[in-house]
Amino acid sequence: MPSGNFLPSITTLPFSVTSANTDMYKRLRTGALADLLIQSAIKSADELQAGFDVLKQQKLVWVLSRLTIKTDLPMMWYQTGEIETWPKNIEKIIYLRDFFVKDENQQLIARATSGWLAIDMTTRRPRTFAKDGITELFTQLKNRQAITTLPEKLFPVKEGHQSEVNTTYFDIDLNGHVTSSRYLDWMTDTFTPDFHRNNYPKEISVNYLNETLINETIRLTRKTIGSKIFLFEGFNTTRNIIAFLGKISF
Repeated sequence: MPSGNFLPSITTLPFSVTSANTDMYKRLRTGALADLLIQSAIKSADELQAGFDVLKQQKLVWVLSRLTIKTDLPMMWYQTGEIETWPKNIEKIIYLRDFFVKDENQQLIARATSGWLAIDMTTRRPRTFAKDGITELFTQLKNRQAITTLPEKLFPVKEGHQSEVNTTYFDIDLNGHVTSSRYLDWMTDTFTPDFHRNNYPKEISVNYLNETLINETIRLTRKTIGSKIFLFEGFNTTRNIIAFLGKISF
């Protein structure tokens, strides 16, 4: 990157709410919203010359570590909108990225913040991404914040309602593990259709701790901590490790 010249850091991704990404009440599913956020992040990284192909040259891959989404209104079937995303800052080895979600009238629908790790493809451990100007690129918009706090850090859940999920072919992404949005689907699927009819998530957080592979079993624990606040733990019983932690506030 030429000294003193910064690539545009704000990326816009237009989208339409289709029947494929709504729930049975015609609202954009939170898992589908997470998918859109991730797609906008991929587009942004490519535009900033820090995408998957560039990282692959260093035997690295971007992995989502934490995500917090705050929703003001659910988007509905046939609505159109756009996502604005930008790299916000670097916190030790976590690359922070924020998002605004707006409808066709530029009304703010949701906000999100996320933390990403550059994972070594051989060791499966995080390390820093080496590229001239990368620090400046990822910190020049640190004062532009969709959410002022860091993506929420969550903790293990010791008790609560339990269910099991067995991972299958269509849970797996191109990196060979369960795709990030599926964890949100698993959490929201623990509630009944009648509950969903009258409630839509206002805030949702996920901490991705260990990858989940095909044909593995997740023991999902859901604990109620408030009138409409729920904590989740996804424990991989195949390998005896915590796969993810979650939180949903309705």
